[in-house]
Amino acid sequence: MHSLLEKISLTLRLRRIGVRLALSYGLLLALFLIVILLLYGQINRMTRLDAQFANTEIGSLLEVQALSLSTESVSSALLQLLTATRDKRINEYTGVDEKNRRISALIIALKQKLSDQEQIDTLQRLELRRDNYQHMYIALVNLLEEEGQEAAKLSFSDDVQPALSALLEESNRLLLHEQKLIQESQQQSQAALAHTALLAIVLSVLALLAAALLAWLTTRSVVAPLAQLQSSALNIAAGDYHSKVPVTRTEEVNEVGLALNTMASAIAVREKEIEQLAYYDPLTTLPNRTFLLKHFGHTDMRHHALILMDLARLKSVNETLGFDSGDTVIAEVARRLAAIVSTHDLLRPAVLIKLAGGMFAVLFCARDHSSVNELQQRIDSAMDIPVRCGPHAIDINLVYGLAISGAVALSLLNLLRNAEVALYAAKHSMRQLAWYSDAQEASRLTHLSLVSDLRAAVKAAELQMWLQPKIMLADSRVYGFEALVRWQHPQRGFISPAEFIPFAERTGYISLITEWILESALSTLSDWKSTYPNLSIAINVSTQDLRDKQFPERVAARLQQAQIAPHLLRMEITESGIMEDPASAIELLQRLRATGIGISIDDFGTGYSSLAYLQKLPVNELKIDRSFVTDIDLHSHTQGLVKTIIDMGHGLGLSVIAEGIETPAERAVLERLGCDAMQGYLVSKPLYGQALTDWLAVHAAADALPEPG
Repeated sequence: MHSLLEKISLTLRLRRIGVRLALSYGLLLALFLIVILLLYGQINRMTRLDAQFANTEIGSLLEVQALSLSTESVSSALLQLLTATRDKRINEYTGVDEKNRRISALIIALKQKLSDQEQIDTLQRLELRRDNYQHMYIALVNLLEEEGQEAAKLSFSDDVQPALSALLEESNRLLLHEQKLIQESQQQSQAALAHTALLAIVLSVLALLAAALLAWLTTRSVVAPLAQLQSSALNIAAGDYHSKVPVTRTEEVNEVGLALNTMASAIAVREKEIEQLAYYDPLTTLPNRTFLLKHFGHTDMRHHALILMDLARLKSVNETLGFDSGDTVIAEVARRLAAIVSTHDLLRPAVLIKLAGGMFAVLFCARDHSSVNELQQRIDSAMDIPVRCGPHAIDINLVYGLAISGAVALSLLNLLRNAEVALYAAKHSMRQLAWYSDAQEASRLTHLSLVSDLRAAVKAAELQMWLQPKIMLADSRVYGFEALVRWQHPQRGFISPAEFIPFAERTGYISLITEWILESALSTLSDWKSTYPNLSIAINVSTQDLRDKQFPERVAARLQQAQIAPHLLRMEITESGIMEDPASAIELLQRLRATGIGISIDDFGTGYSSLAYLQKLPVNELKIDRSFVTDIDLHSHTQGLVKTIIDMGHGLGLSVIAEGIETPAERAVLERLGCDAMQGYLVSKPLYGQALTDWLAVHAAADALPEPG
């Protein structure tokens, strides 16, 4: 028997969930179809009965009611006829005749519709009463016309009224019987409806029982295998890729189980690959920063040290020899570092980490600085041999940032940050290595706070524009000033420009200072229109401003808005700033020069500009750096160099000014060498406020010389 059932199951493919579900739902559909057909037939029959009832019984009822009403209204019409004057009787006759015809028409209609024998008998009696009434009515009319109203009224009371009453009685009897028939018909409809509802309930219950049975059978054959699939899927989700889905008697479940097993194997392979990419550097196969934070992020870092190393000149190698050569250098450095770290005698194994670019880190246990210095020296010694990249030998130089926690419970992030601060300090001071110190942290925090303070300083008017005079060497006449920014911090007091200007250039805030100093210079020139109309002000422009393509248009708009003659505004640009991108700088300077303002090359002689670029620059002044001016009277070779610069400037049609002159001897030498103008403490220190006002009152006349060049 079991083998026979097994053959039937295989023949009908009952092991497939789809076949089972199709059979189950097909049987359910058949049951519900039978229920629907039975209900439809019953409802259709009831609908026909209701239509028949509406067409016959209700129509008959309405006509019987109309007959009763017409009979009642005839009595009233006859009374009006009996009381009407002769000249108005014609209208009354017409009304009575119309009602009589209406009664006759209704009787004829009812004779055609009524099928109940009792109703037919009642209608026949009603017809006799109607004929009797008609006879009495004709007699009444004749009597009214021949003998008058009094005789007619008497005949109405004795003959016509009883005939109408008999007619009305039969009409009401017919109405009552019709109502009775309607009630019986409604009761039959209600009984049929109740029967239909009972049938629907019975059939629905049977269908639900069948559905429950089929659902149980289907669930029994499907849910258990699906539960096994769910358990296997949860194991895969939990990371158990080795447990396999067992074989079942359901084909679809077996197919899904096979797919899950294949997926688990594929996920295991890909997860291993992803983990390798997420936690290891693909070039060196060393653990990366993510690995370090995941495995040591919550470790107590007491008595731990971290050596942070950065491969110097890696950018130059990439740019000169290509990135493949840079990768070769990084891979070789990683190999040497791994060899050193693995053989170093440490309390516990060290962890070598590959960070971004050419940066590496070693985390290890260390109780004092000496063990850290020892490992750093071994690493540095291992880098003595150059790396061969094809025909090229590349020297390896590492810059080190060292940090140690000691007995302090630092987090890994803090230890790593300390090493980064030390590495930055080493690079900034051009040293090979630096230890982290609290002073570095204080400097870093100070610089961070300056970011927000500098933006607030511009808005809160904490910045000040100090002006240092520039005079002609020939006659000592003042012709302009250089604008110098000063910062009076409300809490820190005076902050040196040497501290915040370089920081502003690194963070991008220098453009705020440029905009502010431009506004201040134009405001001052506007104030001088009536007193010192020929004095100019020079402002310093940063390298970042030279990258701003909209800068010339903004300057021109500000000049026009302030109604300042363009030649009264001068911009000083450093030689090194121009040489970062000479082509772009020359194009922007030409647009600035087209506005009419003057342009000076500041700190000339300290950069690397060539004469080819110099002759293309749209400038009209060279400013000799103070490093050439200091003690120039004592150094003849410096005098020869400065003489060359002055002659070169004059040969290009430029005026030449020297800055930083502090002694009469320095001035005399520069004047003898042919320099046009000077600026320095010998003339005046930078001035602000009342001191500037007083100095101008003494040294700057209203007819001051116009600016040279």
